[in-house]
Amino acid sequence: MLNIKIVKGGCRGREAVTFGVWLRACSTLVKSKIKTLARVQSASYSSSDFSNDLSDEKLPSEELKSPVCSYNEWDPLEEVIVGRVEGVQRGTFLYFGALNVCPLRSEKVYKTPDFQTSGLYAAMPRDILLVVGEEIIEAPMAWRSRFFEYRAYRSLLKEYFRGGAKWTTAPKPLMSDDLYDENYTIRSVEDRQKLAAPGQFVTTEFEPCFDAADFIRAGRDIFVQRSHVTNNLGIEWMRRHLGERGYRVHKISFDDPNPMHIDATFNIIGPGLVLSNPEMPCHQIDMFHKAGWTVVKPPLPLIPDSHTMWMSSKWLSMNVLMLDPNRVVVDKNETTTQKVKKTLFDA
Repeated sequence: MLNIKIVKGGCRGREAVTFGVWLRACSTLVKSKIKTLARVQSASYSSSDFSNDLSDEKLPSEELKSPVCSYNEWDPLEEVIVGRVEGVQRGTFLYFGALNVCPLRSEKVYKTPDFQTSGLYAAMPRDILLVVGEEIIEAPMAWRSRFFEYRAYRSLLKEYFRGGAKWTTAPKPLMSDDLYDENYTIRSVEDRQKLAAPGQFVTTEFEPCFDAADFIRAGRDIFVQRSHVTNNLGIEWMRRHLGERGYRVHKISFDDPNPMHIDATFNIIGPGLVLSNPEMPCHQIDMFHKAGWTVVKPPLPLIPDSHTMWMSSKWLSMNVLMLDPNRVVVDKNETTTQKVKKTLFDA
């Protein structure tokens, strides 16, 4: 059962939306104004190009129109993917969504030439899939237990691809011992804070790795943090990959000893509107203020200290899901967060 509440009414759909870096924010931030049409574009393919591999499929006679089109975190949604919690190996996790994925046998032991491990779950599509425009980027991940998690989404990705979406898989890391700092301390928060300040994390720069959930989108500007699961090589891979089409990938950082996934630290919920965690402030926040952004510090989470968090933080309260610019999905118990959202959207 989802423990959520939807604040304020609105509508959903895949209507064409004209935006650009129409955040006052981004246009000022990068010293340029770029107008982008977030529409369902047409891509022409010859049917014969597919005939050998998809002979049993119904093929497009002239063109395909991508079923995927998303440039930011707040425009109206038509579909979201729901994770599944069957076979979860650590704790219990909930996620939002509408499309099911294939369950994984997380208890099974998987083996590569470099390691063997059991799985974890296929409960969090946000961690592994990033949509940029009409492209779905499949993240390589950094945990060995999540190496094969992509398999849960392959049937959906093939469906989107056949429908016209662009599908990119980032280079899969070997995840050999060289990717991890075996001497990284986990004794105390203070020790990790000292290591995080100069940018030292459990993952090394041996090869690119990243989780999709360390990136957050605002039109042509995409923000990312270096974390325990996203290294600088992974950020550079994304910068080169997306830069060819005019996207700008900005690296930001926080006063956080355990960075892993940006949504509960820095969550962009509207044009020039961001929730910024007061306990883990952004080191580059002045840049956003100068660019005209509205920076909102969400209230302290109401979840009790006795609640088991496993690998998460209480600040999941600010990791909300925008259905459209006026509707947001919030934990029904986080009443103070709901009040903030009502104030923002009713203003």
